[in-house]
Amino acid sequence: MVTLLADGYGHWPGPWVLVFPFFWLLVVVLVVLVLRRVVWRRRGWWGGGFEHAPLAVLGRRYAQGEIDAEEYRERRAVLTEGQDTPGVKR
Repeated sequence: MVTLLADGYGHWPGPWVLVFPFFWLLVVVLVVLVLRRVVWRRRGWWGGGFEHAPLAVLGRRYAQGEIDAEEYRERRAVLTEGQDTPGVKR
C-alpha cells in the first residue's frame, strides 16, 4: 500500500508541508487569545484594572471636585511615600 502511494508522488511529502505550519500558527494564536481574555485582563493589563488603584481614585476625586488641591497633594504624598527612588524624575 505504501509503495502504491509513493510511486506517483516521488519523495515530496505532499500537502502536509503546508498544513503543519498553519496548524501551529493557529495553536499559537489561540493560546495568545485565551491568555489575553482570561489571565491578562484579570490582572489589569491593557487598561483593564487600573480604575480602582488608589492614585487613580484620588485623581478622579480631584478631577470631579470632591477634594481641593491641597488635600490632593497631601494624600498623594502619603500614597507615594517610599516609592521615590534617587535619580528618577517624575
